[in-house]
Amino acid sequence: MDITDFHPRLFSLDGRNAIVTGGNTGLGQAFSLALAKAGANVFVASALADDGTTRALVEATGRRMEFLKADLTEPGVPRQVVRGCVEAFGSVDILVNSAGIATLATVEEFGRAEWDPMVAINLTAAFELSHEATSFMIPQRSGKIINIASVFSVLGGRWSPAYAATKHGIAGFTKAYCDELAQYNIQVNALAPGYFATRITEATRTDPESNQRVLDHIPAARWGEAADLMGAVVFLASRASDYINGVVLPVDGGYLVR
Repeated sequence: MDITDFHPRLFSLDGRNAIVTGGNTGLGQAFSLALAKAGANVFVASALADDGTTRALVEATGRRMEFLKADLTEPGVPRQVVRGCVEAFGSVDILVNSAGIATLATVEEFGRAEWDPMVAINLTAAFELSHEATSFMIPQRSGKIINIASVFSVLGGRWSPAYAATKHGIAGFTKAYCDELAQYNIQVNALAPGYFATRITEATRTDPESNQRVLDHIPAARWGEAADLMGAVVFLASRASDYINGVVLPVDGGYLVR
């Protein structure tokens, strides 16, 4: 692309079709709405029932939304999700692997019962969905896979060895898939959120001591809000990022620099 070809419409997702896992709550809901506002139809897959909130937000943009209540760790479900998007909209152009869980416990209390479900949803499901999506993206010679990593893709993280391990795994998986898929014009990147004001962090935010400890580590001096991730996910899903591949992009208010 010549520099004279650049235009803000490169950020448009008009005519694109996206899958967002975990896309009807929390950060996933923000991803779904951001993609819809940029022009994409959205296929949401989640273990939680559809209460209509995300659908109303998406359809208010004039875009379509389909929903599948699904346990992504069950055999065959990732294939069902990807094929469901293709059947509903005609293609899968964007995959956002947003579904994830976090269980906290001390090392002494954290065993296989806590470890296995987190690996299954945070890492294995992302791999299986990406594997299925590429069976459509490779023939069409285009696609965007956006994994959700974390600042704990580079840090340790207390009380959840599985969370840190899966997010380190997501970073490595992102780079490995990028290395193979770039030749097909498929970009594979990851967003790495820092500390965000979500249900998962509520206990930390409501405790004055732990809340201040987090804030002292963030140059922006505030917790992230879901809206802070919306521009980044649209960028990575759009043609404007066609030469960005294998990147783990921190969206953390500067947490990792302090």
